[in-house]
Amino acid sequence: MHLTTAPLHYAVAAVSDVGKKRPGNEDSFGYSVEHGVYVVCDGLGGAAAGEVASSMAVDEVLRLLTNRTVDEKAPLHTWIEETVHAANKVILTRAQSDRNLTGMGTTLVGMVTEGSRVLIFNVGDSRCYLMRRPALDQSEENQSTPQQPRLQLISIDHSLVQEQVRLGRMTRAEAARSPFRSIITRALGTQSDVEPDLFEVEAEPGDIFLLCSDGLTSEVSDAEIESLLAEDQPLDKLCVSLVAAANEAGGRDNITCLLVRAEG
Repeated sequence: MHLTTAPLHYAVAAVSDVGKKRPGNEDSFGYSVEHGVYVVCDGLGGAAAGEVASSMAVDEVLRLLTNRTVDEKAPLHTWIEETVHAANKVILTRAQSDRNLTGMGTTLVGMVTEGSRVLIFNVGDSRCYLMRRPALDQSEENQSTPQQPRLQLISIDHSLVQEQVRLGRMTRAEAARSPFRSIITRALGTQSDVEPDLFEVEAEPGDIFLLCSDGLTSEVSDAEIESLLAEDQPLDKLCVSLVAAANEAGGRDNITCLLVRAEG
């Protein structure tokens, strides 16, 4: 006898904004709800180069992951790793063939859903968060006040200051103030090979995943992101609120927020 549960469906919304200081937007995003693929990239290299790199990465990741068939023999995490390698090669090759694009690269954060299974992957300092309402304890079942949803950072930044934090050489507060906080240690298109970090999550109805560029997280604290995502608003309005908060805090970079909600 097999027990069956209602499959999860996913809703999505995204907003990308140039911010208040940059002349153009070098962030890119894309998604396919049908194939369960979502991605955000933050271009590096200045001028048009960053925009080219981020756009190429989004296109390549979507192209490869949406062409994956359900009977594909390779495990999903292997398919994702190979997709990231392919995107890296495409960007690197393009940069080598066009002098105007020399040095371009991009961060990448993405997720793939298969029912309740969610695989998250990242290169660089674009992030994935999970917003989840905690389950009630037995002692709390009769409480009239519902628990507030809680925000959890899933991805790990590939940045100089975060590596120092992980080694215990710098506190999170020091990292947030460091003049080197924007230096990343891993990106697509800047080296011959790059490995993504992968994380697996079992999604529950009501979960909200946030994929974002550092234009949000460098301006808005995790506590404020949590507070904004706790509001009972449609996903598109939540995206607008997050971008507005980053702009109100200075808007020194491009800001991209992509929200994916699991629905039973």
